[in-house]
Amino acid sequence: MANTPQAKKRIRRNQRRAEINGARVGRIRTFVKKVEAALASGDKTAAATALAAAQPEMARGVAKGVLHRNTASRKFSRLTKRVAALA
Repeated sequence: MANTPQAKKRIRRNQRRAEINGARVGRIRTFVKKVEAALASGDKTAAATALAAAQPEMARGVAKGVLHRNTASRKFSRLTKRVAALA
């Protein structure tokens, strides 16, 4: 257990940040799943609109530091390629 007041404060802060960051990551996952569901159904317009909604969420995750820049770029690139492949 933490002994110093500062260490106790850091524990409290880290717990709060973990909740917030977990919610952010979960929100990003939800947006990505919406794109994947639209891809599975074969609906190109729904997939394109879901992708357009997911991109700023991933960018916000990068800006907030919960997602690595290259990870977000890779995910967005792969999803974009899959949406474009729907004829």
